Amino acid sequence: MSVSHVTTHVLDTGTGRPAAGIAVVLYANDGGSWTQLGRGTTDADGRAKDLGPEVLAPGNYRLNFATGDYYAQQGGTTFFPEVDLVFEVTGTEHYHVPLLLSPFAYSTYRGS
Repeated sequence: MSVSHVTTHVLDTGTGRPAAGIAVVLYANDGGSWTQLGRGTTDADGRAKDLGPEVLAPGNYRLNFATGDYYAQQGGTTFFPEVDLVFEVTGTEHYHVPLLLSPFAYSTYRGS
């Protein structure tokens, strides 16, 4: 199986465990509007490896995480029903964009 150019890993910092079952959508900025390129769901380890093309052109991209649905399935609520992470692809290397998530905060970074 090939790995897409962009991958993610979601950790629920409130529980200290991977966030399984989060729907993730990858979009490309296409001249001011967003075009969906792919979608996936985080696995039992909180990873989504199959989000879209193996190669992306340089440009701006967005990952959308359905965090409200995730917390509802856990029997909880969140201040952030969706998390959008916008980032720039500048080269051919792999882009890994992790998300650290809790009901009232989140953070991200450029992973490897």
